[in-house]
Amino acid sequence: MKIVSSIEDLRDQLSGQLRTAFVPTMGNLHEGHLSLMRLARKHGDPVVASIFVNRLQFGPNEDFDKYPRTFQADVEKLEKEGVYVLFAPTEKDLYPEPQEFRVRPPDDLGGTLEGEFRPAMFTGVTTVVLKLFSCVQPRVAVFGKKDYQQLMIIRNMARQFALPTEIIGAETFRAEDGLALSSRNMYLSEAERAEAPALYRALNFVASEMRAGHLDTFELERRAMLELTSRGWKPDYISVRKRIDLQPPSAGDLAQGTPLVVLAAAKLGNTRLIDNLEI
Repeated sequence: MKIVSSIEDLRDQLSGQLRTAFVPTMGNLHEGHLSLMRLARKHGDPVVASIFVNRLQFGPNEDFDKYPRTFQADVEKLEKEGVYVLFAPTEKDLYPEPQEFRVRPPDDLGGTLEGEFRPAMFTGVTTVVLKLFSCVQPRVAVFGKKDYQQLMIIRNMARQFALPTEIIGAETFRAEDGLALSSRNMYLSEAERAEAPALYRALNFVASEMRAGHLDTFELERRAMLELTSRGWKPDYISVRKRIDLQPPSAGDLAQGTPLVVLAAAKLGNTRLIDNLEI
């Protein structure tokens, strides 16, 4: 595996490649990330991964400095997966001058759910992803469905900018007890890790009730939130949305069986977890 940090060296390595498959990450890789690498290989060749902790998507009180950085262990995992190039730029490599041009998602998609609680995040995400796409110029790029809203925003951005990159969504990789794998899971204490699957159970409660014909989404969301709160969580939201645009479903949408997804974000101790489940 070639490890490069400069954009120039990256482009030299990928010169003439027309089927590049790309998986951008912030490092601290786990089995969920590695499953993205395997899916990428099915859709293109060579596979390129990036590791870059993107300051632009962290708010002033978030964990940029504490975000786990495990570069050597990440390199060993990527080598085992047969990744061809690892692009690991420094901030100076990727942002040699202040990144004053930004890509801002529309408010109806970027300002709801995660965008409501982390207002700067999606502008930071779309800006760095567009820049990484410009550097790598992939034919396909793979993102996990765990970050459902992020996936939708990137997919819409690629379409509206007519980028020559197909966005592929990978199913959420879960532990045996249902917890979605996340780099932030390492912040959980032993007791919190045992409690953490309750978030996925809350999503399953909402989904199973709706599949049984109980379509009062407000009441289902309220009950799921109360259950988490009673267990010591601090939920930001549990919300049923339309898959197509992440807007709340109307009575007509519910009656017609419009495809839905239930999304959640909640704090357990000091760790904020997110998850979702398609209905």
